[in-house]
Amino acid sequence: MKSFRRVLHLALQRRFSMLGIVLTSLVIAAMWGGNIGVLYPMTEVVFEGDDLASYVHTQIGVSEQEIADIDGKIAELDEASIERSELEFRRQAAVYSASWLHWAEPLIVDYAPPGPFNTLLLVVGFLLTCTAIKLVALTINLMLVQYIAEGTVMELREKFFRKALSLDLDHFGENGSANLTSRLTNDVAHVGMGLSTLIGRLVREPLKMLVCLAGAVAVCPRLLLLVMVVTPIVAFVTQRLSRAIRRASRRVMEEMSGLYGMLNDAFNGIRVVKSFNTQSRERARFRSHVDAYFRRSMKVAFYNTMARGTSELLGLTMVGMAIIAGGYLAINQETHLLGLRMSDKPLDDSQVLLFFAFLIGASDPARKLSDVWSMLQRGIVASSRIYEIIDAPVRVSEPEHPIKPIRPHGEIRFENVHFQYPSGPTVLQGIDLTIRHGETIALVGPNGCGKSTLISLLCRFDDPNQGQVSLDDCPIKQMATRDLRRRMALVTQRTVLFDDTIENNIRYGSPSADRHDVVRAAKLAFADDFILRKTPHGYDTFLGSGGVRLSGGQMQRIALARAFLRNPDILILDEATSQIDIESEMLIHRALETFLKGRTGIMVTHRASTLAMADRVAVLDHGRVASVGNHEKLMTENTFYRNLYGSDVAEAA
Repeated sequence: MKSFRRVLHLALQRRFSMLGIVLTSLVIAAMWGGNIGVLYPMTEVVFEGDDLASYVHTQIGVSEQEIADIDGKIAELDEASIERSELEFRRQAAVYSASWLHWAEPLIVDYAPPGPFNTLLLVVGFLLTCTAIKLVALTINLMLVQYIAEGTVMELREKFFRKALSLDLDHFGENGSANLTSRLTNDVAHVGMGLSTLIGRLVREPLKMLVCLAGAVAVCPRLLLLVMVVTPIVAFVTQRLSRAIRRASRRVMEEMSGLYGMLNDAFNGIRVVKSFNTQSRERARFRSHVDAYFRRSMKVAFYNTMARGTSELLGLTMVGMAIIAGGYLAINQETHLLGLRMSDKPLDDSQVLLFFAFLIGASDPARKLSDVWSMLQRGIVASSRIYEIIDAPVRVSEPEHPIKPIRPHGEIRFENVHFQYPSGPTVLQGIDLTIRHGETIALVGPNGCGKSTLISLLCRFDDPNQGQVSLDDCPIKQMATRDLRRRMALVTQRTVLFDDTIENNIRYGSPSADRHDVVRAAKLAFADDFILRKTPHGYDTFLGSGGVRLSGGQMQRIALARAFLRNPDILILDEATSQIDIESEMLIHRALETFLKGRTGIMVTHRASTLAMADRVAVLDHGRVASVGNHEKLMTENTFYRNLYGSDVAEAA
């Protein structure tokens, strides 16, 4: 509930819209009660063949006669008598009624139409007017509710997405992007529905119910108290069902996250699915997830139905008790029931009928509130899942007073760097390595030795558990991450391109660059030729999701052009040429030989052709730097490097 209160706080910032909702809800409630209230003049005046003027005149006489009779009885009683106190209370009520009728009489005589039929027309006109006003107010109310709900959901999605982009990288590995997508779409939608329910129906329907209950109180307050004895039962049942609905709703949302993950795997790996003919297996997996989601959803539907049915049954019980009790009082012209005083004088048929009508009018919003409560529970659960991500701690934090070392740096230093992932083994165990500005260094080693982790620490995707990474004498933890990463460009083994034009993909990360700068970077990466000759619209060609219209080598050259356009001090290549053809690799090597002059190059690679570009090679093994040197030195000193280089040369031959 705490998370949903935070959502409500966002909604309440739209104060004028909230005020509009409250005001229109009051109008709707008043018109709702007014529509029910016309039942009394219809039965008491019109159907008795009377009009309002004569009815008021008659009622004044009845009230004055009642006051006179009470005065006579009071004069005969002792001042300390209990009966005298009750008679004085009845006299005050009669005096109030008579004074109100005296005040209204001239207005009614002047403006109310004469005759019962004309009075009926007036009542029907009042009914239609109230209904029209109610519908206008309801339209405004619903639009304001939608405005607040959609605006809050948009703001919540922005907060969620902003936080998701700042999460630690291992969070995506543990929970998966499908889980984040499910929360951002499905869960936020449930929050929106819960919010619109809260600020809409949960404001409007209780006011309608209160107006009806106030009308019932005006008719006979003690009778209303009697029939409301079932209210604690309603509260108890609602509270128990609310817990069940929240539990079931959380399981439904978790199941939806699993379904998103399954779909993400199947669609991203569609080539593998088709090539291995595993469509039937994927269909079975999908069916399994859908069946589980269906069962969870049916459980939620069962609890919702139980909540609605229980509240409706208990509401009908209240009406039934009112019919029995009120009918007994009216038929027998009694003022007491089970020894308890219900009214000061016997109720007439019109009063009992109006009392029933007000209770039935209160039961309709009460029934709707049961649906509201169920939807609100789902919103509460969804908001807790949303804020689990928004409130998730991030290990990489910005320094309060960032330092900005000079560009370009003199050297990069890894000093006694240890690192262990939160749910994994220790990857780095005391790395000491210095990389001078202007040199190109290659990192090699067996899988899992920490090469990519070292790159992640340099980019500050994470921080070491022990030791530090520095640019010159400035630890990168004391630099703003934006400043640090602005000095770098990263090209990875898995090329990431966006569903946009080729030009915008190259410009990504350098938004101020113009077309001339983009073309120059593409030429430097040997991408300009195929962009102009092999794509339908050149630089304005849309690539589609993941750049599916390009070959692996073409995608890698666009990624390289993107890095060149950034004009970085440090260029990082993480297995960037491991999965491309020889022609593309040769072109990329030519581009790198030109671009890396005067820059720091860090390459994670196992290819001999790429290793030949490095000034030095650092061999990592078991989280430590095993050897550092040039090609000749490592060929004589390091067995892993000798085996790696030898096997790579043999493959190339």
